[in-house]
Amino acid sequence: MSKQIEDVIEKVKQKNPGEVEFHQAVTEVLHSLEPAIEKHPEFERYKILERLVEPERVVMFKVAWLDDKQEIHVNRGYRIQFNSAIGPYKGGLRFHPSVNLSILKFLGFEQTFKNSLTGLAMGGAKGGSDFDPKGKSETEIMHFCQAFMAELWRFIGPDTDVPAGDIGVGGREIGYMFGQYRKVQNTFTGVLTGKGVDWGGSYIRPEATGYGTTYFAEQMLKARGETIKGKIVAISGSGNVAQYAVQKVNQLGGKVVTVSDSDGSIYDPDGVVGKKFDFFLDLKQKREGRIKEYADEFGVEYMPKQRPWSIKCDIAMPCATQNEIDKDDAQTLLDNGVMAVIEGANMPSTIEATNIFIEGGVSFGPGKAANAGGVACSGLEMAQNSQRVRWSPKEVDQRLHDIMEDIHQATYETASKYDSKSASSKIKNYVIGANIFGFEKVARAMIAQGIV
Repeated sequence: MSKQIEDVIEKVKQKNPGEVEFHQAVTEVLHSLEPAIEKHPEFERYKILERLVEPERVVMFKVAWLDDKQEIHVNRGYRIQFNSAIGPYKGGLRFHPSVNLSILKFLGFEQTFKNSLTGLAMGGAKGGSDFDPKGKSETEIMHFCQAFMAELWRFIGPDTDVPAGDIGVGGREIGYMFGQYRKVQNTFTGVLTGKGVDWGGSYIRPEATGYGTTYFAEQMLKARGETIKGKIVAISGSGNVAQYAVQKVNQLGGKVVTVSDSDGSIYDPDGVVGKKFDFFLDLKQKREGRIKEYADEFGVEYMPKQRPWSIKCDIAMPCATQNEIDKDDAQTLLDNGVMAVIEGANMPSTIEATNIFIEGGVSFGPGKAANAGGVACSGLEMAQNSQRVRWSPKEVDQRLHDIMEDIHQATYETASKYDSKSASSKIKNYVIGANIFGFEKVARAMIAQGIV
């Protein structure tokens, strides 16, 4: 590994002590960029890596709000505006007790490359709060969202920073925040994505990440002469990404045998399909129930406090959270004959797990490429807002499919170009392909715009 890359990684660790998720993301990305750094000495001359790992702006603020008992609560809000070289900042807002600077910096850093891959004019950002919407009333959630936006509005705008939803932030929360922004700014703009279709939102946005991940999987399998049809698929999670990944896999003829939540996983050998899929959607979207209720309803195996990676499958799609597949899980999947792992979540595989997949000949789709469908559809929403138009569900879905196909083609070709093993194999190193393709575009823009 080049001394420059190791020096940058070491400085990141020194300047950001304790931020292990951020360290992991920087290490994974920078190690894969070595072939591009060697080929382009101008990147070192312009200190692109050193500039790239520093957020352009970190905003942290207090959020004080009243609950239904008129008691005061204080949470912390964040917005990490990481890089705007190719467009306004774009990235989700996450409301979850685990939110901290390390997680948001890792997500904002990754978002920079993910947004670059889409081909749309969007920079990278991420934000959120350690507020937990679970167990809160509608009024409490509204009060928090209004208090959060009462501070955040100063730093965002349709040509500056366009936040979206993420874990804990769905259409309801976006609506409350948009209402507050509209009030304080006295203007109706496309400042947030994930809005309702009746007031500026795009069709297919809730489905986009899960659909896009499956479209990417479809292209990966096609490249090695395979299809999703007839394949056994293990999916983790039960949020939007997992829900619509299950739906799209079903539509393409695969059989999803697992889903999960923070309490455990279910194994349904007959597949989460038909009335069982409808029950799953209702359970999670309307009743906010636990996945064990699915097991009880249909008499299938429930694995408390376990992830689904012990189940034999052809395709694994981690759609829950970061680092949910460790090296032991990866080895188990490999031993059980998995042919493809496609990340629907952000960085769900540890570095050790990723290496096991790549060295084991598994087609591995990294999150920044595979789950870019969500932000791609957000970019399409921004375009519709700018034009004051709304495209049909069929049109948005086709555009999403085309973008995911283009991302696959770009990562496939870049891997062939920069990785000697990939050049002569149908199984490409998509980590190298995605990271280098996304990086080079941002790096060229940074050089063109000078030292800013």
